[in-house]
Amino acid sequence: MDNLQQLVLSKAEKWLGAEFDEATRQEVKNLIENNPKELVECFYKDLEFGTGGLRGIMGVGTNRMNNYTVGFATQGLANYLKINFPNEEIRVAIAHDSRNNSRTFAEHVADIFASNGFKVFLFDELRPTPELSFAIRELNCQSGVMVTASHNPKEYNGYKAYWSDGSQVTSPHDVNIIKEVEKITDVSQVLTGLHAENITILDEEFDKKYLAKIKELQLSPESVERFHDMKIIYTPLHGAGVRLTPMSLKNFGFTNVISVKEQTVLDGNFPTVESPNPENRPTMKMAIDLAEKEQADLAMATDPDSDRIGLALRNSNGEYVLLNGNQTLVLLMCYQLTRWVELGKIKDGDYVVKTIVSSMMPDAVAEAYGVKCYNCLTGFKFIAKIIRENEGKAQYIGGGEESFGYLAGDYVRDKDGVSACSLAAEAAAWCRDTKGVTLYEWLQELYVKFGFYRESLVNVVREGKDGAEQIQNMMVEFRANPPQSLVGSKIVEIYDYKTLELKNTVTGEVSPIPGIEDKSNVLQWITEDGTKVSVRPSGTEPKIKFYFGVKADLPSVAEFEKVEAELDAKIEAIKAELKLV
Repeated sequence: MDNLQQLVLSKAEKWLGAEFDEATRQEVKNLIENNPKELVECFYKDLEFGTGGLRGIMGVGTNRMNNYTVGFATQGLANYLKINFPNEEIRVAIAHDSRNNSRTFAEHVADIFASNGFKVFLFDELRPTPELSFAIRELNCQSGVMVTASHNPKEYNGYKAYWSDGSQVTSPHDVNIIKEVEKITDVSQVLTGLHAENITILDEEFDKKYLAKIKELQLSPESVERFHDMKIIYTPLHGAGVRLTPMSLKNFGFTNVISVKEQTVLDGNFPTVESPNPENRPTMKMAIDLAEKEQADLAMATDPDSDRIGLALRNSNGEYVLLNGNQTLVLLMCYQLTRWVELGKIKDGDYVVKTIVSSMMPDAVAEAYGVKCYNCLTGFKFIAKIIRENEGKAQYIGGGEESFGYLAGDYVRDKDGVSACSLAAEAAAWCRDTKGVTLYEWLQELYVKFGFYRESLVNVVREGKDGAEQIQNMMVEFRANPPQSLVGSKIVEIYDYKTLELKNTVTGEVSPIPGIEDKSNVLQWITEDGTKVSVRPSGTEPKIKFYFGVKADLPSVAEFEKVEAELDAKIEAIKAELKLV
């Protein structure tokens, strides 16, 4: 037996103790006797906080989401909160999505926090992630927990830990929380069953406060009034947006919102989709089919915890185009900036934010509108960090990332699918009212104005322990032997966010990456013609991601399809050079 097997067996045998429930003990015993490979997957490591918090497949073991790993994480977080807020009443908020076991985990978290003497605010049923972020700030909490695995497949669940500003935890808190969690080595260290009176249940009355804040984002009520009855298709994908997204659209003034009935059923098995990820067209199929039937202006989706938005728009041929996250980001940002200028809201110092792997188009847009565009690491907590650092100094307008997340306004400190849906619908009404075009046609006009930026993403999946090692080896190889050129264009800059070094390959000069303080295992190559390729292992899923960004001039909307095809062909050629197709 090798060292790893011995370690795994030693960890697993601890889970046969009387402190674990009977079902857990039986499952672990079965794995030890009959499935050594799965035993390794369940116990070879402990779940850690990544870019999205704690996330994993549900099941027994230290590397799985279950009441014990959730309990250890919560007690570790509780201990860290006591260290950081001594002699204070510690307040925490807790919410969950529709996933299997989410309510059980959320109630377990609430019990542990209450048993530690904290004041706990627990939502009465599922709620969107952004409302949890809002609740932390609104209720003056020091922390919060959202039980969700976002858009992951049904086998997964997760645990997003938040800090007092309503943002997911960042450095040094994330690392320090892990240290406290690692000190919890026995179930007896987890406090439970005490002070149930510390738990306050939040109900629909609190929703009104959140929805009222979203309503404050409205920029074109007159346009909505004139086009209030335009058809909008919406699906919550069996998740937490089911109630509040239609309510927010109604608050904005829309009267013809049609939900995909089959997907309003709350079900953690997500029976109508292979994966509840609105990035994927098959996931959006029922919404798009209904949009075609109804000849709707747009079709929208939110993922299970309702922080991401999927958006499908009708083009001039009557076909529904599923936007990628970069296109949604550009549309919402351009809409906000255009209206802010028209309404005289722009001031010196106003700014927007995007992540380093997102399109470069927001940089050009922000420059044209005279606002600053910050770039930050992947993960919305880094956008929230920039908002926090600028609080009281400069006004945040909006920001987002390529992974289908957008946030307008700073009352929430995470991406918000509820408000993004409301703004997307309003932007569509405004386009029809003031420009006589659809939202998709306006996007094409923006490409003519700012340049046609085209993006693509390739996910290379590598499951389990062996897969994790393969992903790390790929990053090592790319650092040692980066490509010299991409489709005939020389690579002139290499950004290594793990070392925070920028190398000019022409001069050989190495300098610090400007504006970035936090490190991340990301490589980025920039070519002479402005092509950008980013390589990044996912922090929440067993995959390595390749992000592609290319650009060309678009002389007119009439040439859109021709230039689009040329850019897509260029991306495919780059993928082929990197042996990804």
